[in-house]
Amino acid sequence: MNKIEHILAVKNRLGEGPIWRPEEQVLYWVDIDSNSFLKFDPATGKRQSFEVGLPTGAIAFRPGGMIMATQKGFAFWDNVTSSAQFILDPEAHKPETRFNDGKVDSHGRFWAGTLGDSYNNALYRFDPDGSVQIMEQGIGMANGMGWSPDNQTMYFTDTLRHTIYAYDYDPIRGTIANRRVFVHDDTAGLPDGLTVDSEGFIWSAWWGGWRITRHDPDGKQERGIEMPVECPTSCTFGGPNLDELYITSACAALGKAEKHRQPLAGDLFRLKTEVTGLTSFQFAG
Repeated sequence: MNKIEHILAVKNRLGEGPIWRPEEQVLYWVDIDSNSFLKFDPATGKRQSFEVGLPTGAIAFRPGGMIMATQKGFAFWDNVTSSAQFILDPEAHKPETRFNDGKVDSHGRFWAGTLGDSYNNALYRFDPDGSVQIMEQGIGMANGMGWSPDNQTMYFTDTLRHTIYAYDYDPIRGTIANRRVFVHDDTAGLPDGLTVDSEGFIWSAWWGGWRITRHDPDGKQERGIEMPVECPTSCTFGGPNLDELYITSACAALGKAEKHRQPLAGDLFRLKTEVTGLTSFQFAG
């Protein structure tokens, strides 16, 4: 149990935001620093890369393509033309920021947060009708998020504060309240991307920490899994039974000597688990 497999040598500078597409049985993720996203079919080993043209922090599916959170705000990706149409940028007045992680909730709303402005970053909710709401402010670095299986709790990571927060979540209105510390850990690395499994446990990747952790719904660490790379970035469940944890990583922060010591940095990994994940939702706009 808990044996990490090295799946794909991609040497992503900043691999992030993995998302499993059940209809295709393939994995998608972004390489933020390479201005692109990737697609991988585990059954055939085929890998494809798509140029976006600017740093893209997160992607999610929508009819006919994807929604993206980028350096210039929200965009739609068209699968036919393989091009991005930029919709709006709520932080156009802050050229130093970009969008980072993001996910779609059970009612088809796209949540995404920013980084780059010290502790003045924000979490946004982009609704299917095209409106945007600021949901949280004063963030150090917006990162991994997810929802409990019963949709009553939302989890959100502030990387610079070494903290994963939990909120009461109203799935009908799409609101969050009663923020509290779910996990705070400054012992080894920084909390990055996360995913939630069908048992309501949270899996978090720890940038600089050489590890993945699993926490029960009360925040207690249930297990820690050593990684062969220093900077795992995020994780998601995939495979025919959603019982395979795919893990992205990065090499951009490593010097030449560190890259030599970590030849797998930036690659894609997989962990077979005894639990299953939750199916990702599609943006409704």
